[in-house]
Amino acid sequence: MELITAIATPAGKGGVAVIRVSGDGAETVAKRMTGRSSFEPNRMYAGEIDCGAFKDYGLTVFFQAPHSFTGEDVVEFHCHGGTEIARGVLSRTVELGARAAMRGEFTRRAFLNGKLSLTAVEGMGEMIDAESRAHVRAGYSLYTEQLLAAAKSIKQKLTHCLAGIDADVDYPEEGLTADSREETEEALGELIGQLSDLYSRYGTGRKIKAGVNVVLCGKPNAGKSSLLNALLGYDRAIVSPEEGTTRDTVEGTLEIGGVLFRLTDTAGLRTGESRAEAEGIRRAERAIAEADVIVWLKDGDLPENFPDNTPLIVVGAKSDLARQEDCDVLVSSVTGEGIERLKELLYLRGAGEVSDGVYLLTQRQAAAVRAALSAANRAIEAVRAHAPAELYAQDLAECNASLGELTGESAAEDVIDEIFSKFCVGK
Repeated sequence: MELITAIATPAGKGGVAVIRVSGDGAETVAKRMTGRSSFEPNRMYAGEIDCGAFKDYGLTVFFQAPHSFTGEDVVEFHCHGGTEIARGVLSRTVELGARAAMRGEFTRRAFLNGKLSLTAVEGMGEMIDAESRAHVRAGYSLYTEQLLAAAKSIKQKLTHCLAGIDADVDYPEEGLTADSREETEEALGELIGQLSDLYSRYGTGRKIKAGVNVVLCGKPNAGKSSLLNALLGYDRAIVSPEEGTTRDTVEGTLEIGGVLFRLTDTAGLRTGESRAEAEGIRRAERAIAEADVIVWLKDGDLPENFPDNTPLIVVGAKSDLARQEDCDVLVSSVTGEGIERLKELLYLRGAGEVSDGVYLLTQRQAAAVRAALSAANRAIEAVRAHAPAELYAQDLAECNASLGELTGESAAEDVIDEIFSKFCVGK
């Protein structure tokens, strides 16, 4: 495989910089740059790294194929983290026959060499981009091939069904009915149950990845901005006794139970007295329509335009001044009363029970599982209608193909290109 090289650590100064080389001849490059005659795989060697124009003292490690990240011979040089030092090491590897790697090319080689499935690649990217502990854990479950294992379990049931159906289609005169219609229907029911459970996890997976959108709303001067500041633990929004102070949405982030929550303080809901305030109210209404959870600071009757299917938390604010009735929680931004309980409610109603199980984190993954589920549902309806086996065999083949798209076995080249383009050059 062609020799490629890149700086694997972030640009700029740091304690250590790592330059990675992968492909045929990687060990030869290491020998030339360190003066060593041989390398024991997976062992760090301390010593000089000769860059031609200068030398640095660092560490060199050799990973022998196929026991490396890419599945090829890989060498890493760990040098001091100066910008010119890292560039010098990189330049020397190019002089010795390597070419500059493209974005995500190391990871792409790991995928092509069977070291990672496409879902594992996506999981790695999710971990790198994660903004919360829950996102890291969900990404890690993908990276460790838990989604691949779930897909393989479903594909095994598909293979079993297809084997019996093919026997009935190819040799009907011999009465080969290893899988009777009833057995096929039962197997398909189990398969559909697994796919349905997997697809149902996309809603939570989306929240884990993007964060739970929480909108604080209520009448002017209800205490929304004070509550936002109390939840965040610092002054994010301007607080004033004057009505209409908040004329645009003000946002902040908070992690509860490892899950990221994106809080939005909105303009007070009333008829705007100025263009600026009216625009703020319009933006508040749009935020409410897009919310995962609505926190309403009670002051009178609930507005009629709240979405019916969005979880609602009714808050009795300013509890140090007055105690409201029929609220989910009473809070005081001054004394701190009810703030921790409100966080608990946000987690329960916004995120639900987030475990360390498998979650679909991308639209691509969800679309593939949805397509597989749709094909499996068509197949079981055909079985129940006593349709010819050839018809539902085609549906099951489509189900199998969709699962192949999920894992990368049959994913389109442009989809694969897009996934790897999101990685940095050294990954």
